[in-house]
Amino acid sequence: MLGYLRKIADGLIGLSAFVGTLGLVFVVLVVLVDVIGRSFGTPLNGGQDFTQMGMVIIVFGGMALCDKLGGHVSVDIFERSFPDWLNHLMDILAALLGAVIFVGIAYTVYDSSKLSQMLNLTTNIVNLPKWYFQWALSVLALITALGMVLRGIDLTLSGSSARAAKEIRE
Repeated sequence: MLGYLRKIADGLIGLSAFVGTLGLVFVVLVVLVDVIGRSFGTPLNGGQDFTQMGMVIIVFGGMALCDKLGGHVSVDIFERSFPDWLNHLMDILAALLGAVIFVGIAYTVYDSSKLSQMLNLTTNIVNLPKWYFQWALSVLALITALGMVLRGIDLTLSGSSARAAKEIRE
């Protein structure tokens, strides 16, 4: 069952990263067109709106993959002085706390999207509806939370610290 969930999570993480990649390509193209347009005196109308909304997709699209690959910043001042079991427990708790935080982000942004939809809130220049991007952020945050929960379960079942495994690979 856990293998099946891991396979689904890996697929969702890959899809999330792909969406983030598309967001990055889109923002690069927007900036390119805007810069070229500015040199000819006609900047891209709404370039700022497109860039801001694209950044939402870039950041939250890549977050799940960043977590899966262990790319988050970690401070290991006391790690070497702690026993392995405590480091392992902290890895599990960090994964689960991260999942709670991302579920909180998803819930809060989704709740905000309902208000944005009710008030018909849009971006400043080209009037893109904000709630679509808020929905996307919520879904991408939930994918990240799922990956973190599964990482916490993997760490619990494996019995070894993620940091110890990282040191072995290096």
